[in-house]
Amino acid sequence: MRLSSRRGLLLGAGASALVASRAFAQTAPAAGPFTLPPLPYAPEANEAAIDTRTMQIHHDLHHAAYVNNLNAALKDHGQIGGLPLGVLLTKLAELPDTIRAAVRNNGGGHANHSMFWEIMGGPGGTPSGELAEAITRDFGSFETLRTRLETAGNTQFGSGWAFVTVSPEGRLGIAQRPNQDTPLMEGGRVLLGNDVWEHAYYLRYQNRRAEYTRAWWNVVNWDAVAKRYAAAKAGTLGI
Repeated sequence: MRLSSRRGLLLGAGASALVASRAFAQTAPAAGPFTLPPLPYAPEANEAAIDTRTMQIHHDLHHAAYVNNLNAALKDHGQIGGLPLGVLLTKLAELPDTIRAAVRNNGGGHANHSMFWEIMGGPGGTPSGELAEAITRDFGSFETLRTRLETAGNTQFGSGWAFVTVSPEGRLGIAQRPNQDTPLMEGGRVLLGNDVWEHAYYLRYQNRRAEYTRAWWNVVNWDAVAKRYAAAKAGTLGI
């Protein structure tokens, strides 16, 4: 091998290593009222559906960016920043034009991802108790719920989310939203949701979104979802 070719290979390998090392470097968080919640489990806990590297990139970089951008948007609007996130998202129409889009995109991203981490890390399986009864009442069966949520995720054009919503009376429904929008923005509440942005699944599944949305059930934490259901009925469920 010619020396110049070998040197090029070495330089290329060094550059790749540098990029990889920087990929997980946290940027300094923007000061503000919102913080990145830690994962409630190790990044490898969801390997049955989501690979460890995707979990790290998704939480440590993507979610962190939403939090930083939200804080940056609110830095000169102290009173608005003092609102709970769920309340803030219901007041988008009242926000100044200069920050409305940033709060919608980044506040929605923060709320959606905070919920997402909370309801994963489990063994999958099927729900039980009052939650299972509600699913049978409102969907006919758990399998119907699965099929309808997967369909919502698979047919969401481009980036977005598929949600199971819950009313204060405990009634369940299905919703899909683009980008980082959430039913919270219309005063609704989310029981659970699946992220169908490509960054949530692309390293393992590439363009096979339907394979991801089916495998995702293997890591749902039904105990956590049941707690959210009880909180919704009690009127205490936030984001």
